[in-house]
Amino acid sequence: MSNDAFLILFIAFMAVMGLIPFVLRRYQIPSVIALLLAGMLLGPNCFDMTGKLSNLLSYLGANSQITAAHFNSLVNSLGSLGLVFLMALAGMEADFKLIRSARKPVISLSILTFLLPAVAGYFVYAWFRPHDFPGKLLYASLFASHSVGIVFPVIRELKLTKTKFGAAVLISTIVTDISSIILLAVSVQLKRQMTAGIQGPKTLSVFDYIDPGFFGQWFTPVFLLIVVAYMVTAIYVVSLLGKWLLKVFQPGEDMLITLLLFVILATVLVGEFLGINLVVGAFIAGLALSKLVKPQGGGMALMGRFESIGYGFLVPFLFVSIGMKTDFSAFGASGNLAIVLLTVIGLVGSKIFSGWLGLRITGFSNGHGLCAGLMTVPQLSATLAAAAIGKDLGMLDDNFFNAIIILSIITTLPIPSLVRFVITRMKLQFTTVEDEAYQIPAGERDDELI
Repeated sequence: MSNDAFLILFIAFMAVMGLIPFVLRRYQIPSVIALLLAGMLLGPNCFDMTGKLSNLLSYLGANSQITAAHFNSLVNSLGSLGLVFLMALAGMEADFKLIRSARKPVISLSILTFLLPAVAGYFVYAWFRPHDFPGKLLYASLFASHSVGIVFPVIRELKLTKTKFGAAVLISTIVTDISSIILLAVSVQLKRQMTAGIQGPKTLSVFDYIDPGFFGQWFTPVFLLIVVAYMVTAIYVVSLLGKWLLKVFQPGEDMLITLLLFVILATVLVGEFLGINLVVGAFIAGLALSKLVKPQGGGMALMGRFESIGYGFLVPFLFVSIGMKTDFSAFGASGNLAIVLLTVIGLVGSKIFSGWLGLRITGFSNGHGLCAGLMTVPQLSATLAAAAIGKDLGMLDDNFFNAIIILSIITTLPIPSLVRFVITRMKLQFTTVEDEAYQIPAGERDDELI
C-alpha cells in the first residue's frame, strides 16, 4: 500500500469524522450519535468513502482494493483500542464513596434496574431465537447496561450531585454496568464453548483449547468464579502497581503514562487468557487506578492526559467503526421491524418501570422514580461496544445489531430534555446528603463521549 495514498486517505477520513460531529453539534446532537452517523455514512454500506477514495488514488501505484481493506482494518484496530480506553476511563470515573449517602436506594436500584431489564432482554431475544442461549444472555446484558456518559452530565447539570437521589442513581449506574459486563463475559465464553472447533479461529482464551465437555454443566459457575477471582486479584495488583509507580515517577513524566497504559493492557491480556472479554479487564484496571488519577496530588494531570488520549483520538474511532458495520439492507429484511419494535418497547418499558419501582420502595415519590427510570433508558457506550462484540463473534445478526443502533439513537437524544421537563412540571424537590466532599471529576463534560 502506497504511503502517500494511505496518508491522504487518513487525512480525508479524519476530516469527515471531525466535520460531521461539528456540524451536528449546533442541533444538540450528542457526539457519540454524531460519530455513529459519520461511520454509517463513511462505511461500505452507504457512501463507501474509503473504497471510492482508494480508487481515485490508484494512480499513485496502490491497489485500490488492498488499500481500502488495510485502511478499514486499521480503523477497526483503532476502534478496539478505543474500546479499551473507553472502559478504562469509565472505571477511573467511578466513585463508590457515594454509597454511604444512599445505601438503600442504591441497593434497590442496582438490583431492579439490572434484573428486570435483563429478563426483558432475555425474553425479547428468545421470542425470535428461542434456542440460542448465549445470544439470549448477550441481549440480557445489553438491556441491563446503563449509559454512564448520559447519567453523569445530567445529574451534574441539574445540580443533583450532592443529593440522595443523585447519589443513588450514580452509584447504581456503576454497579449495574459492572454486572452487565460480567454477564457479557459469560455469554461470550459460552458462545465460544458451543462453537469450539466449528467456526472461527482460536483466540487467546485457554478455554478454546479445552474440551467443551470437560466442565459439563458446571462450566457457568466455574467461569463465574474465575471472573470474580480475576476481578478481585486485578484490582488489588493493579492498585499496588499504580501506587508504586507514583512513588517512582512524578505525575507529569511521560514514562508514568506509558507504564500505566502497559499495566492496563497487561490486565486486559491476562483476562483474555482466562476467557474474560477485554471490556471487563479494561474496566477493572481503570477502577483499580481510579483513586490514583482523580484530581488530588497530581491526579488531575494524569486524568487529563488519559482523557486526551482516549476521548481526543481513540474513542471516536470506536463509534465510527461501529457505525461502519451497520448494514442498511437489513432494515428492510423480513422480521426486522418486529425486532426493532420489541427491542425498543422492551428496553424502555423495563428501564422506566425498574427505576420507578427501585425508588418507590425506598420512600421516594412517583416523580423521583420516573426520573430515575428515565435516566437509565439511554444506551450508548457499553451497549454499543457489547453489540459490536456480539456482531464480531456472530452472536448478533444484522437485524439485531441494527436494532441496537436504532435503540441507541432514539433513547439518547430526548432523555436529558425529558428529565428536565419532568422535574420542572412536577416541581420535584431533592434532599441534600451530608457528604460534601464528593465532586464530579474535573475532566468530565456534558458532551463527553461515553
